[in-house]
Amino acid sequence: MGIDAGLREMTGAEMVVQALKDNGVTDIFGYPGGAVLPIYDELFQQDAVRHILVRHEQGAGHAAEGYARSTGKVGVMLVTSGPGATNAVTPLQDALMDSIPLVCISGQVPSTLIGSDAFQECDTVGITRPCTKHNWLVKDVNDLARILHEAFHVATTGRPGPVLVDVPKDIQFATGIYSPPPPNQTHESYRPKLDGDPGRIRAAVELLASAKRPVIYSGGGVINSGPEAVQLLRELVALTGAPITSTLMGLGAYPASGDNWLGMLGMHGTYEANLAMHGCDVMLCVGARFDDRITGRLDAFSPGSKKIHIDIDPSSINKNVRVDLGIVGDVGRVLADMVKAWRESDAFVDKAALTDWWRTIDGWRARDCLAYRPSQDVIMPQYAVQRLYELTKGRETYVSTEVGQHQMWAAQFYGFEAPNRWLTSGGLGTMGYGLPATIGAQIAHPDALCVCIAGDASVLMNMQEMSTAVQHDAPVKIFILNNQYMGMVRQWQQLLHGNRLSHSYTEALPDFVKLAEAYGGVGIRCEKPGDLDGAIEEMIAVRRPVLFDCRVANLANCFPMIPSGKAHNEILLPDEATDEAVATAIDAKGKALV
Repeated sequence: MGIDAGLREMTGAEMVVQALKDNGVTDIFGYPGGAVLPIYDELFQQDAVRHILVRHEQGAGHAAEGYARSTGKVGVMLVTSGPGATNAVTPLQDALMDSIPLVCISGQVPSTLIGSDAFQECDTVGITRPCTKHNWLVKDVNDLARILHEAFHVATTGRPGPVLVDVPKDIQFATGIYSPPPPNQTHESYRPKLDGDPGRIRAAVELLASAKRPVIYSGGGVINSGPEAVQLLRELVALTGAPITSTLMGLGAYPASGDNWLGMLGMHGTYEANLAMHGCDVMLCVGARFDDRITGRLDAFSPGSKKIHIDIDPSSINKNVRVDLGIVGDVGRVLADMVKAWRESDAFVDKAALTDWWRTIDGWRARDCLAYRPSQDVIMPQYAVQRLYELTKGRETYVSTEVGQHQMWAAQFYGFEAPNRWLTSGGLGTMGYGLPATIGAQIAHPDALCVCIAGDASVLMNMQEMSTAVQHDAPVKIFILNNQYMGMVRQWQQLLHGNRLSHSYTEALPDFVKLAEAYGGVGIRCEKPGDLDGAIEEMIAVRRPVLFDCRVANLANCFPMIPSGKAHNEILLPDEATDEAVATAIDAKGKALV
């Protein structure tokens, strides 16, 4: 036929599968339907790409997110048209807010039926435009290969995020010419800036070196940038001697056992991290976006500091907080240049001032802001996470969470030493994320221990994915902190709404042990602190999916807490946070920010 080497005639469905292979994809998560049957037929006839059959498209998306977050690679989901695509919206938005590289391939009704309200038709491109980095409707089979390769490029470069390719069914049947990915893919209108401005980097080094009370504030962008960025961050902390804190998404970039670690900051962050942020004179923000849960009241956020912000997304700089020095570029490259500039300039810190700063921080640390009252009779949720951490420490462990109080306790009490081990829904706060996300991590790391720290309410949102875990021999451990409430909802109702617990108490919870067994998994229940270690060890030892029903104190609240609408230095510690104190601290404007 005279076709160039590498160019082959294929159907659209064959092109989809070939593009997956050529872009290094080995696992995808999906659910079949009429509009993607040609693609599923091609998947059936090969074994290079493994398909993980989920039980709901939302589960496919979160599993792909967990896969991506735990590997640093792209996650891929495959869904049918109409409800299949609309069920993908939540994970797409979740991935957009947390900068997770995700490629969603959706089927669409035949081109001739688009716009006719055909069976299982929806405007997928229109619906998903606000929740993707970019999306495409394929109109010509000869454009399909190029679009698919572009999709992987856009999802994984710059600020990572989700993309969607909508493929009408007639395009899947049509025949055209397939071309492999170009060796150095570029795009005329999409060229992320990777290298930071050298002058700004030198200025940032000078500002850091001049600091008497520095703080480094890191986010998920450091982890997204890759292992080299993580190592460079640790190197910069060592060079400067500065304390470091991180967002929820940034946990693990700096080790929890490190001398300079202050713990997580923000609404439920540590006392020392929040007061250090409030009192610093130079703040270096690396790969974070000044989210409202981090900053508290904007006009009182770190009022006396000079602020440096490194981010690959230029729209993030000066969006929420005005900074003194913005550096656009890939975190890894900018940190490499900063470390080099620091060494070349023989920069040194004011050791006396830094010693005073650490003395102040140690005073805050001495408050022991995560202290709680232990019990011999009932399992405290904080104790449950502590014991889980101690008994899994030293293993290759990936921890996901659902969303709520248990998520914050996991962030506070589970220490992460390495990146990519912490999988949680930060920006969107998606109940139902954790169970499928931990399945995605387990598929990627079959020999690792993959645990989901869950709440009894959140875990039911995508409980059907237990069936996925059983079918695909993914021995995930779902560690449910069962307090019989929607815990965070109940906490806010207690503190802000006169303890009127409107529909936050679950009166018909399933028997989680029987539910596990119904799915073909293992159920374990623990009700007493003295039995907890043995039960956790049993959970770890069994090589099957486990639902662990950990009965914890019903009314425990999550502290410390910055009352919504307040500044970092107005943080309330557990011994100060009476119902009256919190209710008094939050004004009408603050209530709207919860």
